[in-house]
Amino acid sequence: MKRLSFIVAGITLAMLTAQASAGKLDDIKARGTLIVGTKADYKPFGFRDPSGAIVGIEPDLAADLAKQLGVKLEFVPVVAANRMEFLKQGKIDLLIATMSDKPERRKVVEAVDPPYYSDSVNVLASNRAKITSWEDLKDKPVCATIGSFYNKSVAEKYSAKIVGLDGSDKPLVALKQGNCVGYLYDQTFIQGKLLDKQWSADYSMPLKGIMETPWIMAVAPGNDDLRDFVSKATIEWMKKGTIVDLEQKWGITPTDYSKRMHDKYKNQS
Repeated sequence: MKRLSFIVAGITLAMLTAQASAGKLDDIKARGTLIVGTKADYKPFGFRDPSGAIVGIEPDLAADLAKQLGVKLEFVPVVAANRMEFLKQGKIDLLIATMSDKPERRKVVEAVDPPYYSDSVNVLASNRAKITSWEDLKDKPVCATIGSFYNKSVAEKYSAKIVGLDGSDKPLVALKQGNCVGYLYDQTFIQGKLLDKQWSADYSMPLKGIMETPWIMAVAPGNDDLRDFVSKATIEWMKKGTIVDLEQKWGITPTDYSKRMHDKYKNQS
């Protein structure tokens, strides 16, 4: 019985040790692959191209990190509801998945500073709904992604009836089916959708963005070496204007934050 207890304890210790080392720089280099959690349904930040490959602004940033490390790159699709759990469980080394910076999230994962991006909240609205102000959402069904921090705030402030659904595809389908008057989500995502004629014909973004919030990349708690590496890379992106260039590449109007951070860092040695 004692021997069995020792075996079980040994296995448990090995599992905990493996999880604790997941994502560290030396392990990534030894493995030869950087595993990144990113969106696969959020154009243009992370989405699938016709071949099924995940592409976009954040995959491009991940590719640059892998290139700097001299390793291959592997993507793991995530959604708002599971992305931090995947990081904690050691399924991914790094999270680059449109995650807003919130104090409660920093208690769960290790945030990379400075934030690499910042975005506002807006609504992709049906033209038939005639939404012209946030107050027009009162008592109306508004589709939203489960796990988005702003759902509760918009429901409380504007009395919108939030219809929470997984990911971004399901809310979009529900919007097209007429189950809601709009889709509450990140403004840059909505800009990306309106690049497609199938959306711009009957939908628009009539409201002014609210609740501007920085986005953070994250690693598992304790992975200081990977955090510091990504932090230095982020500052280099800001110096070079890399994110501004990627916004333009993928059809997004550069945000004030991206331009502001480029101006801040571009002359620093």
